[in-house]
Amino acid sequence: MTLRRVNPAGLSPPTGFSHAVTVTGGRLVFLAGQTALDAGGRIVPGTLPEQFERALGNLLAALRAAGGEPRDLARVTVYATDVGAYRSHAPELGRIWRRLAGRHYPAMAVVGTTRLWDEEALVELDGVAVLP
Repeated sequence: MTLRRVNPAGLSPPTGFSHAVTVTGGRLVFLAGQTALDAGGRIVPGTLPEQFERALGNLLAALRAAGGEPRDLARVTVYATDVGAYRSHAPELGRIWRRLAGRHYPAMAVVGTTRLWDEEALVELDGVAVLP
């Protein structure tokens, strides 16, 4: 199985994402949206970066349970209730990403939304991974 990150010179340099990811071989894992839920099903209160860290941790826990690692992520979508706040915290969110998931960046998008399923959630992440 091969994941190849594609970042053409004609596009703006990617920061914390890849413009495209190609996959050869492997099996797909579709990761459901994860918020900052604790094991009891309650949103852990906190700032956007604190909730992002918990949501990413939950996404990676689901990925590991399926037999994958962060480097296997091909696509991640981030849903944020306040895109402005997300942008203002981008450097800190990048540090959290690198600490938990490393520097293998998937194709990514951030989508603004008025609210999430868990009303107290500020951010939700879902994704697609490709395992060998």
